[in-house]
Amino acid sequence: MPTDLSYGPGAPLESEARLLGSLAGKRVLVLGCTAPDVPVALAEQDAKVVTVEPKLDRLEAAREKTDAAAVRVELHNVDLADLAFVRADTIDVAVAVLSLAEVDDLDRVFRQVHRVLRSQGPLVLSLPHPASALSSGRSWFERSVADVFTSLTRTSFGVDVLLEPVPAPGARLPTMLVVRGRKLGL
Repeated sequence: MPTDLSYGPGAPLESEARLLGSLAGKRVLVLGCTAPDVPVALAEQDAKVVTVEPKLDRLEAAREKTDAAAVRVELHNVDLADLAFVRADTIDVAVAVLSLAEVDDLDRVFRQVHRVLRSQGPLVLSLPHPASALSSGRSWFERSVADVFTSLTRTSFGVDVLLEPVPAPGARLPTMLVVRGRKLGL
């Protein structure tokens, strides 16, 4: 049985959220290996996976996971926005699990993802929820929900899903934010 894609701690699994649809035969771009199981979970669904990761240790962890699972994945040690090697309109789906939390310029990444995605192609991303920053003493405004939404709409993505899953019964604050945007235009 294929590995189920996890969007992060406290977030629904892909089998519950159903944000990606069938991936068999589709080209999927994975932005970052913060969660090294993500490329494996996608490749086990017969997707053609292309992964970019700027940190070599994370890329190696993903390589170990893909080798152990005996799945084929393209792994590239580049910045998340350095997608010049990918032709325009050739990616069916893009996924970023927790990796965009470390990106300063979301617009730059989203512009490149928009360029490589096919029309109406989804970009599904998860981030630590800004509310979770409160318990660690950080500011809510380091990266707000509005920042993510504005960056997506500014780069011609229409947001059609926004999830703030409750991590456990009785929890008072969400810990994860899961968003699906679709490429608008050509």
